[in-house]
Amino acid sequence: MTRTALITGAGGGLGAAIAARMAEDGYRVALLDWNRETVETQARAIPGALAFTGDVSNERAVEAVVADVCVALGTAPDVLVNNAGIVRFGDILEQSVADFRSVIEVNLVGTYIMSRAVARRMVERRKGGAIVNITSLNAVAPSPDAGAYPASKAGIATLTQQLALALGPRGIRVNAVGPGFIDAGMSAPIYADPQIREARGATVPAGRIGAAADVAEAVLFLASDRASYIMGQHLMVDGGVSFSLKLQMPRKAPVAGR
Repeated sequence: MTRTALITGAGGGLGAAIAARMAEDGYRVALLDWNRETVETQARAIPGALAFTGDVSNERAVEAVVADVCVALGTAPDVLVNNAGIVRFGDILEQSVADFRSVIEVNLVGTYIMSRAVARRMVERRKGGAIVNITSLNAVAPSPDAGAYPASKAGIATLTQQLALALGPRGIRVNAVGPGFIDAGMSAPIYADPQIREARGATVPAGRIGAAADVAEAVLFLASDRASYIMGQHLMVDGGVSFSLKLQMPRKAPVAGR
């Protein structure tokens, strides 16, 4: 039987790459984004894909679109990927409360609303399922100019554990993937600058900037039965940069020790 997946924020970037990779692996995918034009364009590029529009931070809109997705797929999706997210850059001391709240609403509250809506239907179906949340390197190593983005992503990491505790006994696995320096989506304009790309890449133990495919493969694994005993984990897909601080520090040559 064909497995199904609903991917949010799939109008481009990481979401579109995740949807395409899951379709390649045999999933029938439903793409959700706030922008009708972009999500329909992405869906047309994926055989059998369905396109839906909606605001993940709007409870009523989410309930309506999830109901539509279930009708179109003929069942609750086997997998939900919470990828939708926004960022409002700027000095945190100067940022408006409205901008701060908007990021929390879409990223953190939106992940909760989507997870609740889909998990309820997974429970009703009684066949289990998997939820994969997308966080960020900012969840563990925040940037000072990223507004509420780091807090929202750290919140998603903890929400992942909370949902895993609540939903695991009901047959639903919940995990998260934390992209590092990835040349896709909101970060693509940053890496279009060769100097920035080279400078950042030099700080990554893996020796390169990541690609959308790196994240998509991690999501595919956590969504699959191969990860059946993995619950509430936050898998960093960052080439090792999140724990590479000491590589950036001046140090003497190693000395012999006892």
